[in-house]
Amino acid sequence: MDYQWDFGVMLTSLPVLLRGVGVMAQLWAGCFVAGLAAGLVVCLMRLSSHRLLAAIGTAWVELFRNVPALIQLIWAFYAFPVLIGAQLTPFAAAFLGIGLNTSAYCAEIYRAGIQSIERGQWEGAQALGMSRHLVLRRIILPQVLHRMIPAFTNRGIELAKVTSLASVLSVHELMYQGRLLSSTYYRPLEILSTVAIAYFVVIYPFSFASRRLERRLDSRR
Repeated sequence: MDYQWDFGVMLTSLPVLLRGVGVMAQLWAGCFVAGLAAGLVVCLMRLSSHRLLAAIGTAWVELFRNVPALIQLIWAFYAFPVLIGAQLTPFAAAFLGIGLNTSAYCAEIYRAGIQSIERGQWEGAQALGMSRHLVLRRIILPQVLHRMIPAFTNRGIELAKVTSLASVLSVHELMYQGRLLSSTYYRPLEILSTVAIAYFVVIYPFSFASRRLERRLDSRR
């Protein structure tokens, strides 16, 4: 192959890529926190004894898990404004679409963790006069958090990669900047290879730290 590699263009483009990394990190962190919070609410709705709440929780999970994330982003940017009468910014639409998608997966992780606890612990605590919410907060969740860490870690890593879909809405995250530079300098091999390495550099420390946390929690059991 006679292709001549030239990474010199990356020296002048580095600030642009770093801005993309910053936007990607904001979207990643924001959607992950929102997904964790909303997922817990949806999980509790799905496990509720109230039929309507359980139906809404189940419908939420099935809808956002079974519709492609890309379609959810496009819907949030082009269709949702029709309902609210206001146009969302590309970043807000990406945050909404990815956050809703993440909440559905987080809800299932919470549900699997909660349901892994023996039923007798619920019954024993309620026999002592504790409410369902108190049992969940003081007894159930502290036990299952370490069980859910691997699943949440995998979801977090997947979410970091899903943020690249925001480039279709012209959110200036890492993938968007890479595509822009590639079309500007006509060096897709060097630029997109650098983008791939940048994703790895950003995501790997999160993966490494989560594994260390898992080992530490396992050693305390």
